[in-house]
Amino acid sequence: MSSNGQEKSHATLRYTSLRVSIFLGCLLVALLLGHFGIIPVSGEAGVIFLFLLAALASAPLSYALLSKQRDEMSAQISTKVSGMRSRTAERIAAQNAEEDAADEAARAAAARQN
Repeated sequence: MSSNGQEKSHATLRYTSLRVSIFLGCLLVALLLGHFGIIPVSGEAGVIFLFLLAALASAPLSYALLSKQRDEMSAQISTKVSGMRSRTAERIAAQNAEEDAADEAARAAAARQN
């Protein structure tokens, strides 16, 4: 497989891992700010606040920085969904053809008995 095709096949994994990395980077910054007292935190609620702050900061960063990866992931998912739809349509057409053949055989058998 070509490297371009291989990159496309892992678009979802790449996007997700980059998104998690951005979140973890923001979490590290938030925890450091909390540890050094720049952001006052106390107890479990303070740690939860830092996690929420990291999530809030990482969302727009991910949106701005990962647009190319998001587009590749979207294209990959669209391709898979359209492939699944075409296979489903083919399977339904084959089942309909089998049912039609069975109906015609039943009609022919009934006509021969009459």
